[in-house]
Amino acid sequence: MPDSASAPGQEYARRLESARTAIASLDARHRMLGNTRLAIALVAVAIGWFAIGQRAISPWWLVPPVATFIVLAVVHESVVRRKARAARVAAFYEQGLARIEDRWMGRGEGGERFEDPAHPYASDLDLFGHGGLFELLSVARTRIGENCLARWLLEAAVPSEVRERQESVADLRERLDMREEIAVLGGNSGVSLHPERLIQWAESPLVLNPGLLRVAAFILPILLSVFTIAYLAAGWRLPLLVSIVAEGSFVMWLQPRATRVLGEVEQAAVELEVLAELLARLEQERFHSARLIRLAAVLELQGRSPSKQIARLRRIKEVVESRDSLAVRPLRPFTLWGTQAAFAAERWRRDSGRLVRPWLDAVGEIEALNSLAGYAFEHPAHPFPELADEPQGVFEGTALSHPLLAESRSVANDVTLNREMRLMLVSGSNMSGKSTLLRTVGINAVLAMAGAPVSAKRLRLSPLKLGVSIRVTDSLQAGASRFYAEITRLRQILDLTGSPPAVLFLLDELLHGTNSHDRRIGAEAIVRGLVERGAMGLVTTHDLALAAIVETLGGSARNVHFEDQIENGRMTFNYRLQPGMVTKSNAIELMRSVGLPL
Repeated sequence: MPDSASAPGQEYARRLESARTAIASLDARHRMLGNTRLAIALVAVAIGWFAIGQRAISPWWLVPPVATFIVLAVVHESVVRRKARAARVAAFYEQGLARIEDRWMGRGEGGERFEDPAHPYASDLDLFGHGGLFELLSVARTRIGENCLARWLLEAAVPSEVRERQESVADLRERLDMREEIAVLGGNSGVSLHPERLIQWAESPLVLNPGLLRVAAFILPILLSVFTIAYLAAGWRLPLLVSIVAEGSFVMWLQPRATRVLGEVEQAAVELEVLAELLARLEQERFHSARLIRLAAVLELQGRSPSKQIARLRRIKEVVESRDSLAVRPLRPFTLWGTQAAFAAERWRRDSGRLVRPWLDAVGEIEALNSLAGYAFEHPAHPFPELADEPQGVFEGTALSHPLLAESRSVANDVTLNREMRLMLVSGSNMSGKSTLLRTVGINAVLAMAGAPVSAKRLRLSPLKLGVSIRVTDSLQAGASRFYAEITRLRQILDLTGSPPAVLFLLDELLHGTNSHDRRIGAEAIVRGLVERGAMGLVTTHDLALAAIVETLGGSARNVHFEDQIENGRMTFNYRLQPGMVTKSNAIELMRSVGLPL
């Protein structure tokens, strides 16, 4: 494990250099072994020409070069595998350094399949897609791990659950060796394993039930073998014909079901390949957090090692695949090779099929926790949030910044919402940082309720439901205008206030798709309605008339703003949140600076 005092980037760079050194060394051995094998092959050809073509020397002279070639081939294959693994290790640390150095966008899995335009905050907060939070976090090797992580980002957990995840993330944070070894499992393949398909296969009713069928499949090939020997030794023709007809009829009657079983087990074994390696690696770990200990216990359900159980299924698959080999074909009538493999596969489903679902659930959760642990390791300055028991809701963040922005460009701000302060109305010009502030608050709330560290100096919050209206667009297919899409989202957010916990709303440029008169009346009614129903949040606007809403809410709301400056015809921003309402507008001056006739 890395020294906890060393910077994550330094540790990644050290391990990356070690992997690259190993690649260079193995590449040199790869070339040397390749050239040596070629030379030995040429020597063997020359000896063969003298021994067989010219009969000048004994053919036994071929044994040393052939034996040497075989040994070198085995060694060469090992070198190729080790080089490929070192390349995957290097890729793992290159990706880690890219995240630390803010070069990660577009290099990972974006989780686009989880996007849902109807979700109350996913699209607005950039959870999925190119450069989204999921891409920054996920190091999952299975779809079940990705599914679990996505679900945690989309659904806020209760405080007890969040605390358990925090404890588990802290347990996994320094286990860099484990993350490295998991990352290189399964060769160069990306995320694999389709959980729904596997569970359906594992839990569906048996196609071949044991009992008389199993007994017949055992006895019939034995009788055929005995009567074949009797025919060859004593000419017993009739018993042999009867046994051939009996076995042939049995095979033809059973073949459709056996073929279905064999096809399904081959697919299942392929799907479980990465899972088996992942489980074997997890079985080596000794966890400390209560949640991880429980998950590890699930993996040892009934004392059965899942990796060994899946290895058994892999061996059955290998038997299935060998049934068409030249060595096995002559034996098939005397063994019912494929039928026996089908019964073995069904026996595996009977014994272990019901364990597949808990295995997958446990692995998915560990993978999600491991993704959060990787983020925690790479951001050692990011703390876990404090969870408050405040039924009315609280969100108190100190030096909040946006985790998807480069630290060199990110400006931190404080945000306080609690029992007394229910609304912050943020004014300022376009591009001044208003929308980014909303996303900063929202995405840190998502991280907090998923069990991850947050991008802040400190964050204290209660359980919250998020309702966000930032990136609401029109829909040509649905025939909905942007204004209609926005008020539909606002209705959705209002509906969230019907039950605890408290709602945290983040509304950008509220009702800016309508005229100023209707916007002023509608915005005040909406904000007042949300606050009166126990919600709290932030609303942004560059319409100074809307800033007067604060006066109607008394001491439970306040104005804050972002400032801009015109310097040499260019608008500049410091992105620092200031108290009070914005007092100036540079729009006309800016329009003049670009040559508009004003």
